[in-house]
Amino acid sequence: MGKKAVKTFGILTSGGDAPGLNAAIRSLCRSAMINGMKPVGIRNGYRGLIDGDCFPITEETLSGLLVRGGTFLGTSRVKPFKNPVPDPETGLLPIDSIKKTIKKYKMDALVVLGGNGTNTTGSLLAAEGINVIGLPKTIDNDIVGTEMTFGFHTAVDVATDAIDRIHTTADSHSRVMVVEIMGHKAGWLGLYSAVAGGGDVCLIPEIPYDIKSVAKKIHERKERGKNFSIVVVAEGALSTEEAKLDKKAFKKARAAMTQSIGYRVAKELEEETGLETRATVVGYMQRGGIPSAYDRVLATQFGAVAADYLDRGEFGKLIAMQDGKFAGVPLDVCAGKVRNIPEDEPMLVQARSIGICFGD
Repeated sequence: MGKKAVKTFGILTSGGDAPGLNAAIRSLCRSAMINGMKPVGIRNGYRGLIDGDCFPITEETLSGLLVRGGTFLGTSRVKPFKNPVPDPETGLLPIDSIKKTIKKYKMDALVVLGGNGTNTTGSLLAAEGINVIGLPKTIDNDIVGTEMTFGFHTAVDVATDAIDRIHTTADSHSRVMVVEIMGHKAGWLGLYSAVAGGGDVCLIPEIPYDIKSVAKKIHERKERGKNFSIVVVAEGALSTEEAKLDKKAFKKARAAMTQSIGYRVAKELEEETGLETRATVVGYMQRGGIPSAYDRVLATQFGAVAADYLDRGEFGKLIAMQDGKFAGVPLDVCAGKVRNIPEDEPMLVQARSIGICFGD
């Protein structure tokens, strides 16, 4: 398709909220409007697209969005292609309702902002003949095809600040302090915040941990006169024993846990070392609040590039950053995948070189 392939486009945010979403929406819409395109906001992710909950976005709508956290469009975790059920009133399947909404609002294309699930659904919509462009939003930084996602750096800042504050208590009370960081399937957030916050141990999903190895590190610090230790634990961290389980058995084991992984590691360490150990879960604070300057700039860049792709009629792509430059990656490349930390990842190698223990 040639220039001005898009006159009207829909925009939605799906999955967990993250700092920078509003900045990306603002940039995308402002750039598109300058180029003669009309944006239509879709409320509450794919739920709104199914229900036809849409509204026109104007210049006034975009005012103040650059520094605003969360997503003013609202979000949900609805997945139209997962166990689709006909609407009890209309009898339509979700995909048929989506096509009806797109036709009603005369949308020539959709821009979906989200993580792995959102862009996987975007790929499935593209396979249905819908013009889709994806933007990589997630604090986990785990989308295949892009080396950076917006929301990640703000989350690292928040997690690092938490670790910094835990340091003073750990030192004052001569304790082992476990700090649980988000990162269900990938450990980028845990790794970066451990390096930035001076963590002594970092447990991530990619590297199953042996609690005895962690205890050894803490004892070595104690012998060197270090009266405290900071253990950063990603929420998806797992032990070497758990790594041997199949998917079903692992889920069953996790469902039986009465507390999150951070508390379990703290209990295991106290039993193994005999040292007073406490746990803190940073939790949703990592996703909330205003975006950092870095993420505002990054999200603005992503939004502007997406508007350019709309203007040129390049669809079925995830706007990605590769080698510091923006590029379009086919949505089916990232669909259904997670970008994990490879063994030769420079940050991981460097973290090991400064003595951070990963429990292996």
